[in-house]
Amino acid sequence: MPSVIVVGAQWGDEGKGKVIDLLAEQADYVVRSQGGNNAGHTIMVRGQEYRFHLIPSGILYPHTQCFIAGGTVIDPQVLLQEMSGLESRGTILRGRLHLSPYAHIIFPYHRAIDKLNEERRGASAIGTTGRGIGPCYADKANRIGIRMCEIIDPAILKKRLSETLKMKNQELQALFHHAPFDVEEIFNEYVRYGQLLAPYMSEVETQVAQSCRQNKRILFEGAHGALLDLTFGTYPYVTSSSTIASGVSGGAGIGPSQITHTVGVVKAYTTRVGAGPLPTALSSVEQTLFLDHAAAREIGTTTGRKRRMGWFDACLVKHTAYLNGFDSLAITKLDVLDSLKEIKICTGYRLHGRRLDSPPPLAEDLEKVEPIYETMPGWNRPTSHVFAFEQLPKEAVNYINRICELVSTPLSILSLGPEREKTLFIQNLLR
Repeated sequence: MPSVIVVGAQWGDEGKGKVIDLLAEQADYVVRSQGGNNAGHTIMVRGQEYRFHLIPSGILYPHTQCFIAGGTVIDPQVLLQEMSGLESRGTILRGRLHLSPYAHIIFPYHRAIDKLNEERRGASAIGTTGRGIGPCYADKANRIGIRMCEIIDPAILKKRLSETLKMKNQELQALFHHAPFDVEEIFNEYVRYGQLLAPYMSEVETQVAQSCRQNKRILFEGAHGALLDLTFGTYPYVTSSSTIASGVSGGAGIGPSQITHTVGVVKAYTTRVGAGPLPTALSSVEQTLFLDHAAAREIGTTTGRKRRMGWFDACLVKHTAYLNGFDSLAITKLDVLDSLKEIKICTGYRLHGRRLDSPPPLAEDLEKVEPIYETMPGWNRPTSHVFAFEQLPKEAVNYINRICELVSTPLSILSLGPEREKTLFIQNLLR
């Protein structure tokens, strides 16, 4: 049976949430294995909007088991709020939501350090969400982190927290003149979180590994986008975890041989939230030709920030296709381009007079590149009502085919709007 990884192929916000939601209907297990509540998925179901930050969106299907694996970092307060919101709308979580004991925990000092570091960077700020994700992963790497298995044991939590908070308070006072955190206050708060979350903790990695051998249909839910990968993204304007397919499987404790298909989700154009280079950014005149940010649904689920918009960058997506080993593409938000008379695709760059067919590793160089464009005719009519690929305007078909040709990856899914039913399936990935 198939095990499918869904990965964002750009800078996140590609519409992975909808793709995951659609595939989850056919999945037995849905697994989230990296990042934290700095990610966000928005799902539209029968006119109702659901926003997810930690819980896999497959939770909306009663038959689906959902796992938050050890590669993630969890803010217990945020997770409990998300759980409460779902339960208030009739979603059953007990026996269906499973938390790994290996997942690291975000504490108030992580959030404080995150925000203070951004302020200290000034003009060089990278645009973090301020939710403490990076500092939590840093503590994990420094071997002073605290995990799920430890917050459910008060004696161990008190020991770990006392040791770590002593160092953190010294750092906060010396570098930022920040008032120290009180160990008893945090301890009492997190003991309560541990009590509330303990019933959901289980041997996630063992269950997922066994399910691979039992021919279960498994969907691995990537967070963020490949260009935000800590190693291979547009460093330093990246997130704090590995966002490519191998990072997703690694965070779930699953070997690559267990994965049967990797799908890369891309928008039919490009967006980016936060700081960092965006080579194909729209000019002020081009921006007026697009839908406004609200109509284009280009306001961040997690941050509420407007996303910067640009033309489709095939040079970048081909690069991420290599990094992830994409078997297919899911192209989203084609409908946003419906009113354009002409549409550009970036096929390469020029830097200092030399052509580049892949992005340079230096962010400063990527800021300077000149995109090489080819221009295609738009279709200038709506596509959101289309229910078969053959019904699309020929110009839209040509545009999609050109993207797939440039990225050397076939199409599996095409999304024409936020609703579930506005989706065309070219391949059925979980059957």
